[in-house]
Amino acid sequence: MSFTLLHHTPGQEARARARVIVAAEGWLRTPHEHGACVPGAGVDCGRLLIAVFAGVGLIEEFDPGPYAYDYHLHRNEERYLPMVERFAAQVERAPLPGDLALFRFGRVISHGAIITAWPAIIHAHVRQGVVRDAVDTNVDLREHFAGIWSLWPTRAEAAQLEAVPCG
Repeated sequence: MSFTLLHHTPGQEARARARVIVAAEGWLRTPHEHGACVPGAGVDCGRLLIAVFAGVGLIEEFDPGPYAYDYHLHRNEERYLPMVERFAAQVERAPLPGDLALFRFGRVISHGAIITAWPAIIHAHVRQGVVRDAVDTNVDLREHFAGIWSLWPTRAEAAQLEAVPCG
């Protein structure tokens, strides 16, 4: 798995993180619809992440391909995590706005959210659509929390994914 490290100055990174939050907020109240990616009409949690980060120019938009709605309940193969690791790496630091919180539901990591101000997140909830939530007060999320991934990992964190530096 590899991705391109973002080379931002601290100011550029802060502005990019702010753009991510604004873009995620633009999806609020969009219904959850498996396999969809239309603002206001429907989106699932994986496509929400792709749409937000591509929408602000941090990644190229890509199709994660088809997957069964309940694959995570019946399979041990990670399908969601490789999609996320096309553009983010797991980090061992305090979560920052614009980072991702991933969750292990069923057998594998199968849900993701955009951190707005830890523990606050925006995610596509299967019954509520795209909502604001908090990992510390939502028992389901808290009990299934798998870690933090970021588009801004350190070089050492990125190296764990065989990162290809740009520039």
